[in-house]
Amino acid sequence: MCRVPGPTLADIARAAEVSTATVSHALNGTGRVGDATRRRVRETATRLGYGTPGPPRTRTLGIAVTTFPAAWNYTDIAYFSRAVTAATSAAHARGYALITLPADRAADDSWHSLAVDGMLIMDSPRGDPMVRALRARGIPLVFDGVPGDPRPGDHWVDNDHESATREVLDHLAASGARRVALQSGSGDEHYAHAVTAAYERWCADRATTALIVPFDVTDDEGHAFDALLGGAEDRVDAVYAAYDPGGRQLLAAAARHGLRVPDDLRVVCASEDPAYAETTPPVTTLTLSPEQMAHTAVALLVALVEDADTVPSGPVSVPAGLVVRRSSEAHPAQRA
Repeated sequence: MCRVPGPTLADIARAAEVSTATVSHALNGTGRVGDATRRRVRETATRLGYGTPGPPRTRTLGIAVTTFPAAWNYTDIAYFSRAVTAATSAAHARGYALITLPADRAADDSWHSLAVDGMLIMDSPRGDPMVRALRARGIPLVFDGVPGDPRPGDHWVDNDHESATREVLDHLAASGARRVALQSGSGDEHYAHAVTAAYERWCADRATTALIVPFDVTDDEGHAFDALLGGAEDRVDAVYAAYDPGGRQLLAAAARHGLRVPDDLRVVCASEDPAYAETTPPVTTLTLSPEQMAHTAVALLVALVEDADTVPSGPVSVPAGLVVRRSSEAHPAQRA
């Protein structure tokens, strides 16, 4: 496969209005170059598509969560924790090391010189600066979830969120629920959009009103649900929480409003946290299969690194799974 020659150091120097020596120092992290100049040179190099693609050199893969540019400990979230552990195991089994980048690393410029053969990027948003830089360097990428800026030839692993969401909602309807709400994210990530759209289509199919509660990670007591749980006439009788803390928030809100779960309110939460099996009552969860996602993504990434021409582009689907527990059981009247 022929490669089009990329820009030279001189091209970057002209565009950034610096000397070629300054470009060399800025890209290699050497010399006395001011932070602002170093950043401008690296941004110019990325914009021009500068890179040195080549065969594997490090036997090292990288993994990063780039949803938000700010610092946050994504390994505290059960999905990411389990995915990183599984990805590490899968990389080691193939003879590769795996480095885990802090979440805020997407906001700095270290990826301009990151020494990896390939990157697994989770929850990549639109305009992801890490993705732009790694693409320019020709580093193979695999995404966990649909990338924010997909290109022809991209590779990603994802769940079928349409069918998974419908499975949850159909389960709640079969348990006797008549007014089902969704707690979903309001950010730009594909997951939130996909789950919300599937819920809205499900409601439209049944000529029912879509009731969407924005997810707030700081709302430990579930006050966002008060408007839907407080009234006797129009109270919802089931909620699907699409994010991990949502199940606990719903249990707290139900207790505050004097509602019994599942008799008055059925609850399902998308989560990988095993502690939901021990709550009162145990909460039904939807697993997005992080271990299978990670193993599949690493296998795909290693194949790209070692022989990209043999790997077809596009999505690879990993099934989600519903783990039914007490919180979504049918009301006694429906069970009879």
